[in-house]
Amino acid sequence: MSALPRIVAAGAGRMGQGIAQVFAYAGYEVSLVDLKTRPDAQTAPFAKTALAQIEKNLRFLASLDVLPDDKIPPIMARIHFQAEPEADQALSQADFIFEGVPEVLEIKEPALERISQANEQAVIASTTSTMVVTQLADFVDNPARFLNAHWLNPAYLIPLVEVSPGPATARESTASLMTLLKHVGKRPVRCAARPGYIVPRLQAAAMNEAVRMVEEGVASPAEIDEAVRVGFGVRYATMGLIEFIDWGGVDILYYASNYLKDALPDRRFEPPPVIAEMMEDGRRGMREGQGFYDYREMDVAVYQHDMLARFVRLLSHMELLAAPAD
Repeated sequence: MSALPRIVAAGAGRMGQGIAQVFAYAGYEVSLVDLKTRPDAQTAPFAKTALAQIEKNLRFLASLDVLPDDKIPPIMARIHFQAEPEADQALSQADFIFEGVPEVLEIKEPALERISQANEQAVIASTTSTMVVTQLADFVDNPARFLNAHWLNPAYLIPLVEVSPGPATARESTASLMTLLKHVGKRPVRCAARPGYIVPRLQAAAMNEAVRMVEEGVASPAEIDEAVRVGFGVRYATMGLIEFIDWGGVDILYYASNYLKDALPDRRFEPPPVIAEMMEDGRRGMREGQGFYDYREMDVAVYQHDMLARFVRLLSHMELLAAPAD
C-alpha cells in the first residue's frame, strides 16, 4: 500500500479503543470517534480516559518486551480522538469505518445511518457480536459496501476477525477489508451471515457444557478449568476442530457421539447427518486419504511431524512438557 487508507473507529468504547490501537500500532492514522452526545463538561474527561486506556495497553505490552517504550508516543500520536460534534467531518474523510457502538438495535440504527450519510464511499464494517449483517444492512445507504467484522476482545491482542458479508455486499468490499486486516497483522476468516459467527457459537456450546458438568457434579469449576487449560484448550491452540476430526478419524467422533447420546442420554450429543454420510462413503479422515480435507496429494508424514512439533513447542513454552527421569 502506498498511501495508507484512512481509518475511523466509530464508537469510542472498549472495542473502538482496541481497533484504534491496532491500526495506530501498524502505522495508520486513525480517528477514534465518539458518537454519543455528551455534556461539554464530560467530553474532555471521556477522551482522556479512552486514550489513557490505550496507552495503558501499550505500556503493558512494553513491560513484556513486545515493543520498546519509545514507540508508545508515536503510536499514541496517530490516534485522533473526535468528540460527537466533530464526528461527521472525521467520518467523511475515511476509507474504512468500523462501527462499534453498543449492542442495542436502537443505537445501531441511527449510528449506521449517520455513518453512511456522512460518507458515501467508505467500506463500513459493523463489529457487532450479536446481530447478523442482514439485520443491519438496511440502515446503510448502498449496502454493497457494508459487512460485519467481528473482532474478539481484547481486540488489540486476538488475531482473529470474523468477516461476514451479506447478500448485498460487493466482493470488492469484502476483499479490500480482508486485505486491510491482514496488513495490520490480523487473521481474518470469512463466514456466512448466521447467528453466532464461528467462535461465539463454539464458545457458547463449550461454556454451557462446562456449566452443565458443574451442575451435575461431574467436576468442580477449578477442575474443569484446569482440564480446559492443559487439555482441551492447548490441543486446539495448534489444531483446528475439523482438522482434529480428520486426524483422529471421523469414526471416533461418530462412535463417541452416539455413546454419549445414549449414555447420558441427550440428543445434543447426536452427530450431525454428514458424519454418518462420511462413514458410509469411506471418507473417514487422514487414514483414508479423505475426510473434511483431502490428503491424497499431501505428504502426510511431513504434515504429522510439523503438527506434532508445533504442539511440543507450545507445551514447552507453557511449561507443560515433563522432563525425563535421570
